[in-house]
Amino acid sequence: MASLLLAVIYIAFISLGLPDALLGAAWPTMSQDLGASVSWAGGISMTISAATICSALLSDRMTLRFGAGRVTAVSVGVTAAALFGFSFAPNYWVLVLLAIPYGLGAGGVDAALNNYVAIHYESRHMSWLHCMWGVGALIGPYVMGYALAGGQGWPWGYRYIGFLQVALTAILIASLPLWKSRRKNPVSTHAENAAPQHSERKPLGLKGVLAIRGAKEILVMFLCYCAIEQTAMLWGSSYMVLGEGIDKTTAARWASLFCIGITVGRGLSGFITMKLSDPAMIRLGQALIAAGVIIMLLPLPNHLGVLVGLVVIGLGCAPVYPCVIHSTPGYFGEENSQAIVGVQMAFAYVGSMLMPPLFGLIAQYVTIGLFPFYLLAFLVLMVVMHESLRRKRGGVRPESVD
Repeated sequence: MASLLLAVIYIAFISLGLPDALLGAAWPTMSQDLGASVSWAGGISMTISAATICSALLSDRMTLRFGAGRVTAVSVGVTAAALFGFSFAPNYWVLVLLAIPYGLGAGGVDAALNNYVAIHYESRHMSWLHCMWGVGALIGPYVMGYALAGGQGWPWGYRYIGFLQVALTAILIASLPLWKSRRKNPVSTHAENAAPQHSERKPLGLKGVLAIRGAKEILVMFLCYCAIEQTAMLWGSSYMVLGEGIDKTTAARWASLFCIGITVGRGLSGFITMKLSDPAMIRLGQALIAAGVIIMLLPLPNHLGVLVGLVVIGLGCAPVYPCVIHSTPGYFGEENSQAIVGVQMAFAYVGSMLMPPLFGLIAQYVTIGLFPFYLLAFLVLMVVMHESLRRKRGGVRPESVD
């Protein structure tokens, strides 16, 4: 039964990645059809992020009351409804309104699923599950491209993904008994502080999370990681064109290698976690990101430094996100992990929402040549926070959850 539930969760992660790149793939066509400015896509994206932050902050309360399985199933259903709504939207402002349930569903799924996997499964599954999310994120634009190329238009691109989300919702509902009967990780029974039953504790809330020793450090780590990842994804191609003089076509092709590096890296990380602990994997990822930034700054011929550097940064990003989440119950206990993971998701979206636009201002008013140094600044802060976390929570070994 445990293997069957794990298979369902893998399917869920693939499906969850499917809609994430749809807006970017469809917007050039959508903006023309809806009479919207090209730049207005940012309004939809920011609304999704804001709603995701809200639902992530509420995830502890919701999961505590309804359970991870129900929260996941309902959240995916809400996301499916929002996707169908997108396909019938008559104008831009309806899209903005629909972005609210879209974001609420996404945040609920992120927080509930990630914490459930962190508690019940080994670190390798966390890495592979996020690899499957990457597969879904890569497939989504191809589904939209199929709809556009076939003359069906962008609405059918959203509907196809919506149908898949409805199917996933049905699978999740059918699997609810498996979530209830799933045994806890045997290691968790040896935790220093056994997690109380859901009925025995109250939601921590943001204030309660911030009061926990070491929580601020892991939250800032998450913000820094997402700032690095999203800034590299958004501005990598522009840096190559405006900062390195690479032609636009080549830059677009090379920039995609960063995402491929993350996806492939997470597949490889799953195997490496069988030998290394979560903290060691995080340090390995940080070292690779630093190496990638250094390589970008080397004066190698044919812009090879930029190409190789971005790929190495992508590989370095691969283990950080899943291993930070997976180590959370080991650091803070299962009784606190759902609340902390929820706030982690919120901080992740704050980093994704605010830090790339901040670099855009730097690029516009100073120089885009600061791109590698911007990534390096967040990396240094992330390393400092990680080592501070290790000192403060050294009494609880996150390795034990492996």
